[in-house]
Amino acid sequence: MATASVAFKSREDHRKQLELEEARKAGLAPAEVDEDGKEINPHIPQYMSSAPWYLNSDKPSLKHQRKWKSDPNYTKSWYNRGEKGFQADKYRKGACTNCGAMTHDSKSCMDRPRKVGARWTGKHIAADEVVEEFELDFDGKRDRWNGFDPASYAYVVHRYEAKEEARKKYLKEQQLKKLEEKNKTGEEGSASDDEEDDDDALRVDEAKVDESKQMDFAKVEKRVRTTGGGSTGTVRNLRIREDTAKYLLNLDVNSAYYDPKTRSMREDPLPDADPNEKFYVGDNQNRLSGQALEFKQLNLHAWEAFDKGQDVHMQAAPSQAELLYKNFKVNKEKLKSHVKDTIMEKYGNAAAEEEIPRVLLLGQTESQVEYDRAGRIIKGQETALPKSKYEEDVFANNHTSVWGSWWKDFQWGYKCCKQTIRNSYCTGAAGIEAAEASGELMKANIARKEAFEDNPASTEGKRLATWGTDVPEDLVLDQKKLAEALKKEDQKRREEKDERKRKYNVKYNDDVTPEEMEAYRMKRVLHDDPMKDFLD
Repeated sequence: MATASVAFKSREDHRKQLELEEARKAGLAPAEVDEDGKEINPHIPQYMSSAPWYLNSDKPSLKHQRKWKSDPNYTKSWYNRGEKGFQADKYRKGACTNCGAMTHDSKSCMDRPRKVGARWTGKHIAADEVVEEFELDFDGKRDRWNGFDPASYAYVVHRYEAKEEARKKYLKEQQLKKLEEKNKTGEEGSASDDEEDDDDALRVDEAKVDESKQMDFAKVEKRVRTTGGGSTGTVRNLRIREDTAKYLLNLDVNSAYYDPKTRSMREDPLPDADPNEKFYVGDNQNRLSGQALEFKQLNLHAWEAFDKGQDVHMQAAPSQAELLYKNFKVNKEKLKSHVKDTIMEKYGNAAAEEEIPRVLLLGQTESQVEYDRAGRIIKGQETALPKSKYEEDVFANNHTSVWGSWWKDFQWGYKCCKQTIRNSYCTGAAGIEAAEASGELMKANIARKEAFEDNPASTEGKRLATWGTDVPEDLVLDQKKLAEALKKEDQKRREEKDERKRKYNVKYNDDVTPEEMEAYRMKRVLHDDPMKDFLD
């Protein structure tokens, strides 16, 4: 009844709300007011004025239809590149021992390692870096030009203009040289030369025109509308319509990813198909075959040369970059051969079986170190090994060697205890002996088992009952020994029941005979036996 009354009440409230809305639309009731005190237009449809359920809005409001304020922590800005902060005059406690900056430690220092750090000299303290922490908003994350400095493009324009001026100057000089040569040779020869030059120029232009016509094999004329009115442009078709598109080779959703923006599919869309029947195996195959590798190496050489101060650009002057790369390879081979020859002259060739000079055999040096009979240093100092800024010779869990100093059966381990389990506790020489003993015992057991399987007839007459095995059918026992074993078993059980009868310094023999084993089986109490309570 309670649920029915609640449902009826909700239906009544809904009916009253609908009547109130109709009255407001008709102008008979005042309009609703939101949280900010503004009136809500009664003619707004209900699907727009009603807030979603997950907002838990009890009062009438249109806040869900307005633009929500963005989080002040999010921003569209970018990091200020290379900005430096406060620069101290003396070393501060907790700063980098190498450069003296407070924003990082010596392990994270990107400056050149100094011979004597700023901690001890107190000079040339580096400025602190400005560490900016902020979160980008939706637009800032997806802005591919975020952080780009437009002023940097002025350098590209300046270089282009300088090259253009140099080219014009060079052309003028060439024209002046030709005119001077014509004046020296005479007028008759100059007229013929002019005609020949004009013919050559025309041939070059015709060749260019023919080549451009061949390139425009699928030119489509389109009307490109712009804000300035419009202009006719040509759009080249990059794919023949008879060819199958990349994204249609495999319609599986989990197949190779196709990027529609760059029209690239790096992976193979049909990896399980026959390679002899495939015409497309992914864009990565083109990068790893043919002249793509040579072009990649040429680009890398151009970038490295530009970083080192040489005026080389692959796109602006490709012929110059290619020529420099060829000269670089020739000079590199010459330098290699020269270095090889100098090393051979200085140290000789061990492959030629030449005698080593006595100076190298003695290994003389200017540093003098004296040792005593125990191997301790009396005079001098051992050569110090160079150490890095990272921790060295740190041994954990009582080990005296590092992990990876021992290798056996395709497994790494510790050399001190020959364990292959990382972060295990070191057992030392005792652990090594125990491991070897267990290994030898396992080998002996395996050999004994193999011998028994190979020759079972040799043990047929000597079937003995041992611990943990059933009694064989062909077991032969000595009756006298069995009677003695039964007496001993009874005496042992009496001693176990009455502690006062047990003697001091009791010694037991570990060698169990078949008769003693049979006596134990005969005297033992079976818990499942229904007559065990009547034994006494």
